[in-house]
Amino acid sequence: MQTLSAILTSHPELALFLTLAIGYLVGKFKVGSFTLGSVAGCLIAGVLVGQTGVEVANDVKQAFFLLFLFAIGYRTGPQFFRSLNRDALPQIAITVLVCVVGLGVVWALAGLLGLKVGSAAGLLAGAMTESATVGVAIDTFRKTGAQEAVQRAFETDVATAFAVSYLVGVIATILVLSQLLPRLLARPLQEVCAEMEAKLNAPSNGQTAGETARRAIEARAFVVDPRWFGVTVSEAEAQVPSGAKAYVEQIRRGSEIIVARPDFRFSDGDVAAVAGLRGLLVEKGASIGTEIDDAELLDIPTETLDVVVTKKSVIGRTLLELRQEPEARTIFLRKITRLGEELPAYGGLKIERGDVMTIVGSRKHVEEAAAAVGYADRPTTATDMVYVAMFIFFGGVIGIPALRIGALELGLGVAVGTLLGGLVAGWLRARRRTFGFVPAATLWLFDSVGLSAFIACVGISAGPSFVSGLLASGPVLVLITIVVVVASHGIAFLVGTRIFKMNEGVLLGTCCGAGTSAPALAAVQDVAKSSVPALGYGLGYAVGNVLLALWGAVLVTALGGAG
Repeated sequence: MQTLSAILTSHPELALFLTLAIGYLVGKFKVGSFTLGSVAGCLIAGVLVGQTGVEVANDVKQAFFLLFLFAIGYRTGPQFFRSLNRDALPQIAITVLVCVVGLGVVWALAGLLGLKVGSAAGLLAGAMTESATVGVAIDTFRKTGAQEAVQRAFETDVATAFAVSYLVGVIATILVLSQLLPRLLARPLQEVCAEMEAKLNAPSNGQTAGETARRAIEARAFVVDPRWFGVTVSEAEAQVPSGAKAYVEQIRRGSEIIVARPDFRFSDGDVAAVAGLRGLLVEKGASIGTEIDDAELLDIPTETLDVVVTKKSVIGRTLLELRQEPEARTIFLRKITRLGEELPAYGGLKIERGDVMTIVGSRKHVEEAAAAVGYADRPTTATDMVYVAMFIFFGGVIGIPALRIGALELGLGVAVGTLLGGLVAGWLRARRRTFGFVPAATLWLFDSVGLSAFIACVGISAGPSFVSGLLASGPVLVLITIVVVVASHGIAFLVGTRIFKMNEGVLLGTCCGAGTSAPALAAVQDVAKSSVPALGYGLGYAVGNVLLALWGAVLVTALGGAG
């Protein structure tokens, strides 16, 4: 142990990576359906490694944190700026209410019970499961000019409170949103969500409104039956059973292969290449004609492509409306995601800027559809680091100016400035897809590793005095965390149902987003047996992330900084 301690204290960079390794390993542990997660795992690992007395430079910690903040902003930017319109007011109001009540309860109880400022900040971050609050609070406190020993004590208080309240906050949020609040409804949550599904799931031409092409799609060749002679392609495709989708890709007439057009009329001897779900073609193929093997006719390059929505002609329209467009005839929608969360593909679902539609079809038709919808997001490993670094730099610079009042500096701070820079970067990327690309894997690295490394550094710094702080304040932190979760989500739920008359499934999803809790969303969807709650998650998550990060600075300032 002495040898390991000497190695780690001499090489803190190795201590950091050891902490990450242990933290990610611990984070995989599951108890039932509950997973500890990398954030909690790295905090625990950091506390353990910190017992050796190793010190990691603040600059290293801050650099990782800025990468994390940029990633949050970049991912949520399109949704955040889209929320600034009248249609989104109910969801914005609920999100703001969740965040404001959480802040208010922590501020009030911290003053009433005499909690230290660091403990209050860590408590808020953990109860609302928003790790960014930790970094912003530490950054704000650092600007008070407190002595190094006081700053270290502050970080220890933050880490201790965060460790306790985060674990309790995750569990409490899941239980409150998926178990407690649904019991207050006059009807079962499943029934409420089914009603919303029926409202959104209008019939469409092709795939049913809620259907996506997850099963195998293929093309088969059929010698056209005489019953179809003189019938146009569009008339034949209209005979496809409701709730299914198939289309004619191309036709062999003699030795010539012709691309199918809606007004093309079948005649004797035609061979049609029909694309659709395998089960449908097997079941209904005989009604088309005799199936044959025609390798040349069926040599149709296909592609599965992610398309990012950017076109004004698409934004704000429903899936049902888009399925009436000519480009929709020859493609299948596999899934649609918003901020990484998959949405139910209901016909009444409104498309928003930045949504990602995964479509399948022949390469030619997929490319045509992509051009009509937005930008083809083809897999690539290239990251526009000039774009990333410049927005982190300029965002941080914008956050530097501050108004000094006594010992406090009132300003955005570098951390919040970087978050805002990320928001603008993500928004610009969604509008102009020719620059600023950050692959999903790189964004995950910035997000997950950036946050985990920052939290690991906080844990390492707090290590030597963590246990004593935990024993002194642990029980109180648990109780306050439960109060914060119940009050913030409970009040928002009552306002959403009584004043805004929101669908309760969407409302619960909005609360999950406001509390930045993906595990809670999964639990609510499991209870509801529906994906309806996901419709409210994205906007709540985008706005909640920004507000809760800001709350780190607000709370430290409100409680008097070093006081």
